Amino acid sequence: MLGAGWWARGRGFWRLLQPLEPRFGAGGRSRLPLRQHAAQGSCRPAEIGLQPRRDKYGGLSVSLSQLRSPESLGEATFQRWLQDSVRQWKAEGHIAVWLHVPILQSRFIAVAAEQGFTFHHAESHSATLTLWLAEGCSRLPIYATHQLGVAGAVLDVHTGKVLVVQDRNKTTNAWKFPGGLSEPGEDIGNTATREVFEETGIKSEFKALLSIRQQHRHPGAFGKSDLYIICRLEPSSFSISFCQQECLRCEWMDLTELAKTKEATPITSNIARLLLYGYREGFDKIDITMREFPAVYTGLFYKLYHRQLPEDWRNTTNLQ
Repeated sequence: MLGAGWWARGRGFWRLLQPLEPRFGAGGRSRLPLRQHAAQGSCRPAEIGLQPRRDKYGGLSVSLSQLRSPESLGEATFQRWLQDSVRQWKAEGHIAVWLHVPILQSRFIAVAAEQGFTFHHAESHSATLTLWLAEGCSRLPIYATHQLGVAGAVLDVHTGKVLVVQDRNKTTNAWKFPGGLSEPGEDIGNTATREVFEETGIKSEFKALLSIRQQHRHPGAFGKSDLYIICRLEPSSFSISFCQQECLRCEWMDLTELAKTKEATPITSNIARLLLYGYREGFDKIDITMREFPAVYTGLFYKLYHRQLPEDWRNTTNLQ
């Protein structure tokens, strides 16, 4: 990745990001300009405490959390250092800079903006700015544009009843499956079981994906795109203890009744009919199951969701 968080999408993207040949000092750190503006109170980079790190695409990552004495560093001094550094980084052949600014050092953001830096994204305690140094338009990718919501359709196959809730803070009290937003690094199935437990007190086990909804310009996602996944879960407890801050009502409802009622959200009605079909005809007709594989990145794994193959198609030796 280029700095922190650059992931590449699009055909031929990696080819575009072949790095130029930068000149580095020991330890893979860029040789920064060492000019002093003694009369103006400037300081050397080593004295500031910043040690930019290169990435394999020819970019640099600079974190202001490394500042030794941020409270004693003036904006004018930082401006001169950054201006000299940008000039030197261009000369060294770097193609981009990622500047990470902790919230308590936000006063340096305006200084960076004057040098051409723009916002890339912000998190709870920091903002990340970028500056494209190479020729042409920036090829840095935009930050995440989607949020992921997951709901759990918890079906008790012994009774044919499914767990449903009504949100407390909605203008229309329609029945729906319990769910919420996925947390960073959280698997889809884990989000579903966690949200179900937090809202209803019911423990459950992930079985399969049932559907994916895609919606753009979602008001609840700050106008960004929203992915909403509904999973089939199997309950391991049955006594409801729902969260009264989030839910107005919660109950086990007959699946056939849920499929027929007009008091459910449209997506809930559609998935209830799909779930009813699978309940009567076999879940293998509706389930999108999960398998885990090792990723090409050492030590990492990914989860692949797909319809299950027939047994005679799983063994490659049987293929003609």
